[in-house]
Amino acid sequence: MIRRLANLFRVEGFKWIAPAMIVLVALSVYPLLYSVKVSLTSASGAFTLAHFRRLLDDRILFAAAWQTLLFTVAALAIEFALGLGLALLVDSLGKARGFFRAGLLAPMLLPPVVAAVAWRLIYNPQFGALNGTLRLLGFDTTRLTWTSGQSSALFSVILVDIWEWTPFLFLLLSAGLQAIPVEPVEAARIDGAGAWRIFCDVTLPLLKPTILLALLLRGMDLVRIFDQIFILTQGGPGTATETLSLYIYRTAFRFSNFGYAAAMSFVLLAVATFASRRLIRAMGPRRA
Repeated sequence: MIRRLANLFRVEGFKWIAPAMIVLVALSVYPLLYSVKVSLTSASGAFTLAHFRRLLDDRILFAAAWQTLLFTVAALAIEFALGLGLALLVDSLGKARGFFRAGLLAPMLLPPVVAAVAWRLIYNPQFGALNGTLRLLGFDTTRLTWTSGQSSALFSVILVDIWEWTPFLFLLLSAGLQAIPVEPVEAARIDGAGAWRIFCDVTLPLLKPTILLALLLRGMDLVRIFDQIFILTQGGPGTATETLSLYIYRTAFRFSNFGYAAAMSFVLLAVATFASRRLIRAMGPRRA
């Protein structure tokens, strides 16, 4: 064992992995350690835990955390349901599945900033395409302010996320369906099982690893949502769409309180890690 470790760190072998290790340390390890230092340092440069104690008294932080949770749960549930439904539908189309799969992936190919700017124009109350279409259909749009309304702003942002990122879950779940062997499905059909019974007892259990991966990837991305909300509402009106990532950004770069922003970032990281582990345990293989 010792000889293997010695061979691993020989100069001849180490020089090949040195560039990757330097990049890893420069872009990941050093910023992480520096953030820890900043979160534990006061304005005078002394060691302090005041940034973490402040978290317990910050009402805006709790409001942002609640809205982040609401945004994540609502968007993830709807995107998963739509993605799974579309994956099952396209998988049953036979030779035409390639054409429909390419069309459904189009929203995901747009950069999030471009998609947010486009939807900001669509949501415009005066000359936006959405209100204009509703007016042509005879609806009264005087109260439909979308991203400017206190009660409709969060729903509007969630709708944009659903439009753009449902194709991502569709792609993962569609690939999972393609990987399911046909033998269990054919055996269930021979035994007289219907389509719903096959889906519940055969397809869904075999698709479980793909579902776990899809929920983890999309859930972690939703927890740190920033770009769409920043462009569409900037957290407004008021704090109606303020999320944790946006609040951390404001604290660090608008109010120059980098210590408190770093403390909030570590709390967000801890919560996301805990939630991910709970999801893995809940959907992972059962141990005897």
